[in-house]
Amino acid sequence: MSHSEPVGVRQAQKQRTRQALLDAALGLLEEQSLSSMGLREVTRAVGVAPTAFYRHFRDLGELGVALVQESLASLHATVRAVLAEQAGAEERIDHTVAVVERYVREHPAHVRFIARERHGGVRAVRQAIAGELDRFATEVAAALKSQPVSQGWSDEDVRMLAELYVDRLVMTASAFLDVSDGEGEGVDSERWRAVARTARRQLHLISVGRQHWHDAVS
Repeated sequence: MSHSEPVGVRQAQKQRTRQALLDAALGLLEEQSLSSMGLREVTRAVGVAPTAFYRHFRDLGELGVALVQESLASLHATVRAVLAEQAGAEERIDHTVAVVERYVREHPAHVRFIARERHGGVRAVRQAIAGELDRFATEVAAALKSQPVSQGWSDEDVRMLAELYVDRLVMTASAFLDVSDGEGEGVDSERWRAVARTARRQLHLISVGRQHWHDAVS
């Protein structure tokens, strides 16, 4: 690239290449784990020299961490907004499950990546996923704390409740992914609806338990 080109043009091209590497890696990870993927596979898919990779990432672990952030970032704000709604518990539950459904439909590769690498062989990526889910739980706890039903709850108990919600959301996303058609022809609609029903019932059970938590521990 010519040094006479404006800085903005060079930066835009650099960002496009970086995103292309992320997209290529995500596509390759549909069929394999990050620990088994080769750097040259990624650069070959993008059409750049292997040396170009190092202008953007130190190694595949750092690329994986970037994919973690890309995979979960947009989900945080959406779920937090649902929990902050003034609607009743049942309506919030319906909205929450709908958000997870839509996210899996729109971002199946990202969900598959998180599900596979959460307990995968690349330590930096495992830690990044754990860190993102921890931050997610912190955000959910803040939303739950503001609800009237949480009056009198300790921060520790609110945090425990938030972690239950986050765990259920992650498991629900994985369950939706599991019933997706691996042949790319859609999903098993009845099994998909069954996952949604189960998720709503599980969240409802947590909600009922929440209402009676003080009675149980007093």
